[in-house]
Amino acid sequence: MDLPRKLAAEALGTALLLAVVIGSGIMAEGLAGGNAAVALLANTLATVGGLYVLIEVFGPISGAHFNPAVSAAMAWRGELPTPALLPYIAAQLIGAMLGAWAAHAMFELPILQFSTKVRTGTGQWIAEAVATAGLLLVILRAPAGRAAAMVAAYIGAAYWFAASTSFANPAAAFGRMFSDSFAGIAPASAPGFVVAQLVGAALGVAVHQAFEPRRHPAGHPNVIEASGDGAPTPK
Repeated sequence: MDLPRKLAAEALGTALLLAVVIGSGIMAEGLAGGNAAVALLANTLATVGGLYVLIEVFGPISGAHFNPAVSAAMAWRGELPTPALLPYIAAQLIGAMLGAWAAHAMFELPILQFSTKVRTGTGQWIAEAVATAGLLLVILRAPAGRAAAMVAAYIGAAYWFAASTSFANPAAAFGRMFSDSFAGIAPASAPGFVVAQLVGAALGVAVHQAFEPRRHPAGHPNVIEASGDGAPTPK
């Protein structure tokens, strides 16, 4: 009964996120006077602020995934009902495309366009895998109430340490295909990014599970679990 409300939150949140990413990229490129570093910094700051706010706003409604890789991980872990996964992904993809169109409308650019910005190569794909693995690890291990700030901060850092500027999100790659702007990605480059992101998401989940305390049968003589401060506690 609550699924339509959650899907609306995912669609709107993803649309606003892409509007922030693409719109700030258009503004930054126009004001930076050809200085790519300044443009990327402005784009980063806008994305960090926008992502933090959107997670806080929509998190209590839908979980604020805005990302098919995150939704797939949550479904695999049983935290998102499996029947809701495909509707979540559809809402995110539709929202991403609408967000790109909204950014174009705000800057009086042609609404319908495709990016010509080629982003490809082994380094780019490795960067996307690493960035997405880190994102999933942050999401899964963030203390209660701190996920929004930690995710936003991580994405801001990944804009700079990842050769790909850290899309880390198949929906973002999809939406940015529809914008021939600073933040765009050519449609031919998007599949490589998406594959790398899905691989990275799986790696992030695997690393998270590797750090989980081991569970032993009751009465096992050498049961050890992690205490709240990370120190081993004999049982």
